[in-house]
Amino acid sequence: MPHPHPLHGARVAILIEDGFEEAVLTRSREALHAAGATTTIVSPQTPVVHGWQGDERDGAFKVELGIADAKPTDFDALLLPGGVRSADALRTDNKAVLFVHAMQIARKPIAALGHGLWILIETDFVRGRKVTSSPSLRTDIVNAGGNWVNQAAVADNLLVTSRTSSDVAQFNDAMIELFAARDQSIAAAS
Repeated sequence: MPHPHPLHGARVAILIEDGFEEAVLTRSREALHAAGATTTIVSPQTPVVHGWQGDERDGAFKVELGIADAKPTDFDALLLPGGVRSADALRTDNKAVLFVHAMQIARKPIAALGHGLWILIETDFVRGRKVTSSPSLRTDIVNAGGNWVNQAAVADNLLVTSRTSSDVAQFNDAMIELFAARDQSIAAAS
């Protein structure tokens, strides 16, 4: 029988900027908490970031850690919930790009939905990987050396990707499975 809290004690960074997909953030964060993880909203934007529902600005969320103070050693995994505005701002923010790249070097699992993959293109993390995303990123991913597929959720080694907010249930399941597998392998090695 699976453990009711497979991510007990896992620390997950959620990297966002103004314009993130609010429904993805809230539903994914709730799923992570239900699985036993703690989450921290990390952003270059402080003290709050604003989510979007479609084309409309929605709620404000408190930034719990500025990107300048974020260290990969403080986290076990990374969530990139997407949203065009957020993803575009993050991929051009040097500190955000360096943080994501450092998470990759530290071999921390990453879950990205929709446009959240833009920063992974920036860090060359999609090269040689099977990924999915918002269909509008297909050419970007192919040009960056990734293998784009049209599926609800795709796992490839330390990366889980998904297309859009309509796939968030499948994304959350795949994300928790990836994060739990990584967490168990770390515990076994200790």
